[in-house]
Amino acid sequence: MTAGGPGLGQAWRVLSPAALSELARTRFRARVSGDPTGAPEWVRDIARVGEGPGWFEPGGVVWKVHGDLATLVGGVAALLGQGAHPLALAGVQRHSAYELDPWKRLAGTARWLVVSTFASTELAEREAARVRGLHAVVQGVDARGRAYAASDPELLRWVHLAFTDAFLAAHLALGEDLAPRFGPRWPDTYVGTWARTAQALGATDLPSTQAELAQALADLGPQLEPVPADLRTFLAAPPGLSRAEQLFYRGLSASAAQLVSPAVAPLAGVPGRGDHSARARGQLRLTRTQLRGLRLVLGAHSPSEEAARYRLGTGPAPSWAHLAA
Repeated sequence: MTAGGPGLGQAWRVLSPAALSELARTRFRARVSGDPTGAPEWVRDIARVGEGPGWFEPGGVVWKVHGDLATLVGGVAALLGQGAHPLALAGVQRHSAYELDPWKRLAGTARWLVVSTFASTELAEREAARVRGLHAVVQGVDARGRAYAASDPELLRWVHLAFTDAFLAAHLALGEDLAPRFGPRWPDTYVGTWARTAQALGATDLPSTQAELAQALADLGPQLEPVPADLRTFLAAPPGLSRAEQLFYRGLSASAAQLVSPAVAPLAGVPGRGDHSARARGQLRLTRTQLRGLRLVLGAHSPSEEAARYRLGTGPAPSWAHLAA
């Protein structure tokens, strides 16, 4: 959805319901992928590079969590949490233009997430090498003279912990109930299995259960600092959104504030998972409704999962396949 263009609020007046759904689907996928087609080269590569299931079981816990739209909320919660580590934050602030182009930064994060989740082992390993190369040049000294490096195993561990906690919390609160299929301890499976990606980047000493994850975050308390107010403001209302997008994002952001780890929430200036008030429950219900509506528009699978299923021979050619001809 391009800033300054006609928003969905105007489009509905002249388009049929089917055309409006297609418009919303196209704009949403373009936004999160950074590509106007919604299927950049790295998505297409999931379909055409390598063979076999990759790092994670097709249709397994990691696929289910990362294929669910609850990740939209988990991503915001993860960024709120990650901002509490001053050295991790220094690396982002000094080596990216996220304030000027937050959607490019989003697309970069989405690329790592979906390629490592859905790609073949060959492509996942290639992507891990690419990210390690990016990390190698992100180093320096923060305003207080403390050295940081994105390749530091301890910083990689912190980013992984905050990410994993936020995505798990978002799915538990807003996503599909996975217990009937994977059993009540599926969160432990997610935490232990997803650690493979952080190990591929150089992180060590990673938790393998939900309880270990919570304890690891609590133990890092002395290293953390309050999230800067400007970052919290930025995450609450990033620039470049149309009015319709602003309204939708506001709901996601409000729920993300309810899902940050109790170990980090006070530093992020948000209620976190300790807020069990009627208002907090109402906000989560509202976001579940938002996500249900978006699922109806987008369909059962993302372009990345479509690509993976096609590579594995368990799904039809992706809807964007003609673009690769």
